[in-house]
Amino acid sequence: MARVIFMGTPDFAVPSLLRLLEDPRFDLVGVVTQPDRPAGRGRTLTAPAVKQAAQRHAISVFQPETLRSSEAVQQLEAWMPDVIVVVAFGQILRSEVLDLPPSGCINVHASLLPRWRGAAPIQYAIRAGDSETGITIMKMDQGLDSGPIIFQEAVPIAADETGETLHDKLADLGAKLLPDTLDGYLRGTLIPTPQSEEGITLAPTLRKQDGEIDWTQPARLIDHHVRAYTPWPGTHTILNGETIKVIAGHVETDELGYPLPGTLVAVEGNLAVQTGVGHYVLDLIQPAGKKPMTGQSYLSGHPGSAGQVLRSG
Repeated sequence: MARVIFMGTPDFAVPSLLRLLEDPRFDLVGVVTQPDRPAGRGRTLTAPAVKQAAQRHAISVFQPETLRSSEAVQQLEAWMPDVIVVVAFGQILRSEVLDLPPSGCINVHASLLPRWRGAAPIQYAIRAGDSETGITIMKMDQGLDSGPIIFQEAVPIAADETGETLHDKLADLGAKLLPDTLDGYLRGTLIPTPQSEEGITLAPTLRKQDGEIDWTQPARLIDHHVRAYTPWPGTHTILNGETIKVIAGHVETDELGYPLPGTLVAVEGNLAVQTGVGHYVLDLIQPAGKKPMTGQSYLSGHPGSAGQVLRSG
């Protein structure tokens, strides 16, 4: 039975943790996750999802601010792992940790590497209009998601896929693939293969300002943007100096004849926006200080909004 340390933090990592817990081939000796952080409107100190799951199963949890300290490395050594499994942990691992277990560190990554190396592969895949993505399980090295690949499996990206739906789909797929892949790797029946040097793209950490909508873009690309960034970091625009969140919409290719992208237009009772190419119907929005509402409801309460122009920024 292999002794395993699990490193992970958000919801995405929980299915993989639970799969390892229930598999008799592995002895989960400890969980490493990020420290508790303030969350929500009240900024209440909240434990990471992985910590909450581990505590429900009485697994030892370690929450270092950094793994760079000698004390942190000593804690990992005390658990005597054969291998470390990393799923969305949120810290860069240095050689002291990568080389600590005899079988190294294994990572479950939400893309078909080498495409979309980095922190936000799910969102970047949707925004780029990729037709598929998947899960890569790799042996970690000191580079950014550059280690040799142990196993990959692809999944299609649906036309209405959002960051949230694809997150859940890939979290479940990673958990499904992890136990047998890890077992095959430890037994030597699955041999890590170096990544291709071609097709490398990066998916850096997203910021709130990345959600600003550029209405000069074609409606098709705006739709990718909105779906990719649902629920985080969300997309937004400015009307009369106030921020409006754009939660959902859809593309219409007919030209409305308005020369200025960002112009609000009433189309058969719906609220739409002229874009660089085609128009984008606002299905669900949230004005500042209000609850989410349909574009139709907003238009009914603000009949003078048609003809106004949305801005970025």
